[in-house]
Amino acid sequence: MTDDFCPEATAREEGLHQLLHGLRAVRDGDFSTRLPRVDDPLMDEMGTVFNGMVDQLTRFTSEVTRVAREVGTEGKLGGQAEVPGVSGTWKDLTDSVNAMAGNLTDQVRDIARVATAVANGDLTQKITV
Repeated sequence: MTDDFCPEATAREEGLHQLLHGLRAVRDGDFSTRLPRVDDPLMDEMGTVFNGMVDQLTRFTSEVTRVAREVGTEGKLGGQAEVPGVSGTWKDLTDSVNAMAGNLTDQVRDIARVATAVANGDLTQKITV
């Protein structure tokens, strides 16, 4: 009779279950899950990469939410997202959020400038869109 028990396979299977749990949490918008360090080198590296990805997603979503709240809700003009270390699509998305916030800031300031001019009797001013 052979012994089918393999501790490495069991540890890897447990690691895969933890990774699956973490991926489902991220899919559902929960960025609080972190994977623990484990003895299996491959699973440990996968956990480290997963944790780094979740940390970056957390920083990114926090910054985008902050800028949206400041500019869109609180009326604080000039807000920009700053997410250190982003690249690729994340950088493109950060740049797009910043461009949108900048355009909104410019338009609101232009409207205020023209409204002030009109209030002072200057009807020659125009809004640039």
